[in-house]
Amino acid sequence: MDPFKNIRPYTDAEVAGVLKSLVNNPSVLKALIGFQFPGILAKAPFVKFIVKQKLISQIKTIYTIDDYQMIFKDLMEKVVKESIASFEVNGLEKLNKNENYLYISNHRDISLDAALLALHLHKSGFRTFNIAVGNNLMEESWASDLFRLNKSFIIQRSGVTKKEIYSGLSLASQFIYQSIFRDNTSVWIAQKQGRAKDGVDATDPAMLKMIHLTERKLQSEASYFNSLKVVSVSISYEYDPNDKLKAKELDLSQSNSEYVKEKDEDLKSIANGIIGIKGNVSINLSEPMKFAEADDYQMISNKITQSIISSYKLHASNYAACNLLGIDFTQDSYSSEEIAEAEKELNQRVKSLEIGARSKLLEQYANPVIRKIQST
Repeated sequence: MDPFKNIRPYTDAEVAGVLKSLVNNPSVLKALIGFQFPGILAKAPFVKFIVKQKLISQIKTIYTIDDYQMIFKDLMEKVVKESIASFEVNGLEKLNKNENYLYISNHRDISLDAALLALHLHKSGFRTFNIAVGNNLMEESWASDLFRLNKSFIIQRSGVTKKEIYSGLSLASQFIYQSIFRDNTSVWIAQKQGRAKDGVDATDPAMLKMIHLTERKLQSEASYFNSLKVVSVSISYEYDPNDKLKAKELDLSQSNSEYVKEKDEDLKSIANGIIGIKGNVSINLSEPMKFAEADDYQMISNKITQSIISSYKLHASNYAACNLLGIDFTQDSYSSEEIAEAEKELNQRVKSLEIGARSKLLEQYANPVIRKIQST
């Protein structure tokens, strides 16, 4: 019996059945049509027929996870070409192609943070990784299917009782151990639950506790995380396609108003992130981190946070936001013209927002500068 059957990535033997189910799922077709065809055109009967026939044609060439990933790779290369001005990944020379790592990353975009790194690893001859995804994104079973086809595993963070929650987290911990030490596969996980919508990157000690659950009685915190070969990942986008949506949510939360997600809002955010213009994108990797034997969860999380902040690539948009908020800074990476141009772009983005949300949007871009200043 497979203890991970309900959370692990799908296997080659499961691909055909999952794809057939997806193609025949009306919710999948509705979502794809909504993403591809705006407004009234999406309601035209022939559109549903065309999309379904296209899907049927595409899945005829997919027999394995590798086949699926090659299609996903082509999509990601198109994303880089059409929505990213420049894309750089630094730090691969610190890693060994034959070893496995636990990549702990800051989190800005639901799907792209891991996908962009996986693309570059693949193109550079490195093995890719299993991706940790929270079950909060899995309101629809077909969304779970799409993620699991792409080497994702599900962390069950919710449950009716504390025992159920603990059981879900413990199973994820066991799967991470299984992936790295038995299946010879690295793992990518965000440094905390949910995206850093305010631009403040911080590692949650609770996430580290979850990872350690399976070995907590056998190894100390530091010993286990040293054995996992933790690599901190710092990803930065010059512009966030979902910045306005995040700003509205943050503004409502601060004013004590209840923020109720629209149906399929996370899926819409995924689509926005993929399609929207991102400007320059940078990913910086640390060497495998070493923790002192006395380090506890809080100390380990602090060190990972510091590593991510110190290697975070700041863009002209970050400094432009500081200017617009009246925050002092010194920098020599960008000309005054580049920052002025970024200010124009940010002013354009906040035009349609209420005053409170405007501030929240600018803070998203300014906070990485503030964090760097505070950490030095």
